[in-house]
Amino acid sequence: MNIRKRTANATEAFQHAAATIGTITPGFSLFGITRGQFSMVDIILACLDQIGPARASLWTWCIAEYEVECFTRLLIDSRLTSALLVIDSGARGKNRELLKSWHRQHGPRSIRWVVNHAKVATLESADYKLLIRGSMNLNYNPRFEQFDIDDGHPGFDIVRRIEEELPVLEFDHTNTDARNASSINKAFSNERLAPFAVKRTWAK
Repeated sequence: MNIRKRTANATEAFQHAAATIGTITPGFSLFGITRGQFSMVDIILACLDQIGPARASLWTWCIAEYEVECFTRLLIDSRLTSALLVIDSGARGKNRELLKSWHRQHGPRSIRWVVNHAKVATLESADYKLLIRGSMNLNYNPRFEQFDIDDGHPGFDIVRRIEEELPVLEFDHTNTDARNASSINKAFSNERLAPFAVKRTWAK
């Protein structure tokens, strides 16, 4: 566990990500409320500008059509020494070619297929272990959003441990494979999960 002294700050953001975050120092901790001016990817890029090359992970539900350009910007960033994408199994259909590109760029173990709605990112450089989480998706979204950035937070180690425990599934895995990989059955009984096995009318 990181024992750095934490300096907690909070802000209401009306500017872009870099101006909102300010200077990152050891033990950095920031909570922010935005009007959707920037995205999770914008936060990652702004942090990379300060901490340098880093190992990264990104948890998301899916990649919407309007988020593809922003995601591609992250995909090609040379400052990522390695990158892991933890994404909902349902993204395979709509995002298949984009995710194949991620595979080619970052390697065959760079995607974990799960049942996911978490929005989390980690960045680990020589000097920092940043845990980033928030309500925002991969692109800007003009509505209230919140985020947190912490260096040395104990949650960083929990996220990394879970990532390391997740099995590597093939693109053509089953929904059951993804649920098993996510250990959903450890939190709910099969009876409780049964209604979620039915495809929803709004699902595409």
